[in-house]
Amino acid sequence: MTAAPHPAPILFISNGTAEDLIGARLAGLLKGEIRYAPLVGEGRAYAAAETNRVGRVLRLPSGGFPFGSLDNLKADLRAGLIGESLGQWADAVRGARGAGAVVVVGDAYALMVGTVAARINQLPLIHVQPLLSAQYLDGLGLRGALRELNALGANLPMPYELRLARGADAVFVRDAATQRSYRRRGVQARFAGSFAMDVLDRPQRELNLLADRPVLALLPGSREDHRESLPVMLRAAALLPEVTALVAWPHDWGAVTLPEGWKLDIQSETEALTTGAGAGIRLLRGAFGAVARAADIAIGTSGTANEQLAGLGVPVIAFATHGPQYTGGFARRQGRLLGEALRVMRADPVVLAAEVRHLLASPSGQARAALAGLTRIGPAGALPVIAAEIERLAGNQINTWR
Repeated sequence: MTAAPHPAPILFISNGTAEDLIGARLAGLLKGEIRYAPLVGEGRAYAAAETNRVGRVLRLPSGGFPFGSLDNLKADLRAGLIGESLGQWADAVRGARGAGAVVVVGDAYALMVGTVAARINQLPLIHVQPLLSAQYLDGLGLRGALRELNALGANLPMPYELRLARGADAVFVRDAATQRSYRRRGVQARFAGSFAMDVLDRPQRELNLLADRPVLALLPGSREDHRESLPVMLRAAALLPEVTALVAWPHDWGAVTLPEGWKLDIQSETEALTTGAGAGIRLLRGAFGAVARAADIAIGTSGTANEQLAGLGVPVIAFATHGPQYTGGFARRQGRLLGEALRVMRADPVVLAAEVRHLLASPSGQARAALAGLTRIGPAGALPVIAAEIERLAGNQINTWR
């Protein structure tokens, strides 16, 4: 006896921490089996969505930014970037067998892998492009473009990416400006809402804050930049006794890097206190949503987290690190993306503390930053729309299971 049809499996291909998170949240809105092929790292975000990984894991020293610097590229090549990457293409093709659709969450490279997997298996292809934004071109100019040749494909879509996107059955982009840019180039892309805001967690717990103090969120990020940036942030916060500083910490406690002379008191699995220079600052794990929504201002060396705070209307102050992610070029690019919502300063605690004070004393500056963040990032709401489109396109690929 033949059972009732079940939704065909969906294969997700993504290449980065933020991309994995978006893909996993999207997968959680779908019925049936979910397969995933992470092209960078292990794709840990998918684990909570009851998914099945297909193919090998590529662990890159750069954390997925091989072209962020020459050192990043050399380290990744030594780690087997080329050979293992080619193997992932074959893994994706095998993983798409018997599926109902291929969903790519990532850049042009991920789209190439997804296009091959979808076409060989004759499946619908959906591209979710959370990285590229037409706003990266704001004020760039020829000189700026030449200075950022290593990020050329991230600042604007290359002809080969546009050609691949034209062959996809659906394309979703991160903001309205990018939708307009793609459509002028013949790609019927859609902006249905901000992916970054869709994956922003609700407040996970009460933070027990003093009502009369502004909250300074410290966002060292999920990449290895935190080893350089967290000590600078803590020293800046120690110069601001009038604020409550909170670190949104995404790593194990063993990864905490402190300024010289500071101490760490681990109080639980989710909270620690660091003390030094006359200050006591809480580090919170698994509480990013609560910290983000409590913040009045932020200091961040993060990609997605900085954008999420800006999208909440919170002014963000940033500074460049030596990488692998938040380099000078990355900071400049994010500054063009976020406009007045982001201020890039020197990696100097005194300079950073002074800028926090300046912004907190300037209601008009805070208002301009809030308006820029809210309009440039946009509201949440994309993922349910994309999920419905995936189910529609995969509807003709129903598997009958026994």
